[in-house]
Order: sequence, then C-alpha cells, then structure tokens
Amino acid sequence: MTEPHADGTQVPSVPPEILTLRQSIDNIDAALVHLLAERFKFTRRVGELKAQGGLPPADPARDQQQIDRLTGIAEASGLDPAFAEQFREFIVSEVIRHHRSIAEAHQGEAPVLDTYS
Repeated sequence: MTEPHADGTQVPSVPPEILTLRQSIDNIDAALVHLLAERFKFTRRVGELKAQGGLPPADPARDQQQIDRLTGIAEASGLDPAFAEQFREFIVSEVIRHHRSIAEAHQGEAPVLDTYS
C-alpha cells in the first residue's frame, strides 16, 4: 500500500510495527529529557556548593573516573563507548559552563567552610 507524499509522489505506507516502535522511542526521548532536567538540578546545586567553597568548576580526577565508569557501562550494555563518551562530553561541557557562570556570580563572597564534609 502507498500514500501520497508532499511532492505528489507515492511512497510506501509506514508499517504498524514501525509506528509502535516510534511511540516507544518517543517515550524514551521524553524520559531522557526528564532525566537530564533532574540531573541538571543536581549539578546546579553542586556548582553552587563549589562556588561557596572556592572550588574550581571542573574536576579532572572526577571526570576521568566517570569516563572509565561510563565506558565500562557502555561496553557491557552494547553501546558504542565512543558514542557514550561524546554524549558524556556534551553533558559535562554544559555542566562546567553552568558551574563557571555560578562561580562568577559568587565572586567576592567568602567561601563557606564545612569542617564535617
């Protein structure tokens, strides 16, 4: 069966299974957006705490730990580790941008020292 395309040509109809799969993909995309929103709420708070404590926005040691951990998870899950690293880098670069912005907003404030952390 075919359907008319916008240019007037006929294209094959989309099979029902593809439509069902697309719905599931759409649901996953929505969940990812919600998860990212939650993640950025937490990383914003980390940025505030770093700024208050006089810590730098980036933490290279933590970054390397995460690269190693997420590479292992990607490999175990059957996801291309290079793709996982690109995705992580995209998120982390945005987090660092937020942390720098927060740090700039806190410049001149005395660091809050927490002797119990």
